[in-house]
Amino acid sequence: MAKGSMYLTAVIDVYSRYVVAWDVFNNLDAENSLSVLKNAIARHGKPEIINSDQGSQFTCELWTKYVEKDAKITISMYGRRRATDNIFIERLWRTVKQDYVYIRLPIDGTDLYKI
Repeated sequence: MAKGSMYLTAVIDVYSRYVVAWDVFNNLDAENSLSVLKNAIARHGKPEIINSDQGSQFTCELWTKYVEKDAKITISMYGRRRATDNIFIERLWRTVKQDYVYIRLPIDGTDLYKI
């Protein structure tokens, strides 16, 4: 982005490698990540396990309380500097960046969402 940053949040089914829910935000608030997860659950059902990195949006009380207590989903987080533990979503990030974002830099968040 020319000014600021945008953040893609996605939920991917590891078995099929299908992106079950996604959205783009201008911050890393847990509410945003949680809304993507709730959308994925509403459309495709509740998973047994959810894997994420150790970002603040996934370690905060709002996220962990909903996932563990309300939705009763087991949380799995990969360790520091262990991107290969979450290889499928990391591959998605690489594809999105190389095949879409870097080719035609978006002007703003709306433009990015359209890509």
